[in-house]
Amino acid sequence: MSGFVEKPEPIQVPGLVHLHTGKVRDLYRNEAGDLVMVASDRISAYDWVLPTEIPDKGRVLTQLSLWWFDQLADLAPNHVLSTELPAGAPADWAGRTLVCKSLAMVPVECVARGYLTGSGLVEYNASRTVCGLALPEGLVDGSELPAPIFTPATKAEVGEHDENVSYEEVARQVGADTAALLRRTTLSVYGRARAIARERGIVLADTKFEFGFDGDTLVLADEVLTPDSSRFWPADQWQPGRAQPSYDKQFVRDWLTSAESGWDRRSEQPPPALPEKAVEATRAKYIEAYERLTGTSWA
Repeated sequence: MSGFVEKPEPIQVPGLVHLHTGKVRDLYRNEAGDLVMVASDRISAYDWVLPTEIPDKGRVLTQLSLWWFDQLADLAPNHVLSTELPAGAPADWAGRTLVCKSLAMVPVECVARGYLTGSGLVEYNASRTVCGLALPEGLVDGSELPAPIFTPATKAEVGEHDENVSYEEVARQVGADTAALLRRTTLSVYGRARAIARERGIVLADTKFEFGFDGDTLVLADEVLTPDSSRFWPADQWQPGRAQPSYDKQFVRDWLTSAESGWDRRSEQPPPALPEKAVEATRAKYIEAYERLTGTSWA
């Protein structure tokens, strides 16, 4: 089993129709036909959306995505129309809400990897490939790849794993021209973001993007280059051959798999509530990532 430990009831707002409750975001449609995306403070780990929230997390994700959209505007248009709060929306939605174009979404997670880790490392250790792409011998956890690679995945439902697929499978699903455009744009955006992050002392190991079409134009959608969608490592601590310290929910994962939590991730039991120390440490990491990348204080 997996999914929501406690699935929240959607907030009802006059003029908005609730469409979907995701791991982090709630999606609505307004009367103009635009999408209204609200980033909650929910956090997930091991395919569970946990019962404990991380204060400010949704605002950090939203504000960091907006900052990145500005840095990338010349490479890829984005879906944001407005950050104005819809009439009648709760005050807590401020800073975490985006009004966005309704796009024809491409059903592919567009992943760019510049370093070997995670599911890519697992496949590499078994076959010396990632998503069918051959890689050199001798790479270890955290190794920088000879060049960034496009390693797409299927988009899974809440509680399920995204599954890596080959480029050829993407081309079969969406067509050769669209697959080529996705790969080219993904690697271009990753290259820009990786350089910006490195200037700020952060290694952007990998990241995933979502795209949709507005007519014939490919548009960058959802969140971009946040600690939820990317692996950010402190550059001064990068050391291939081991798991890297990162700006993400590692404190949550570590506590859930500790003896203190008493939870067995292989069981069918939902995970317990997080202790305050894990909540505070995780919130601090998200804010640190925001501040280091943008150069501005969260306060």
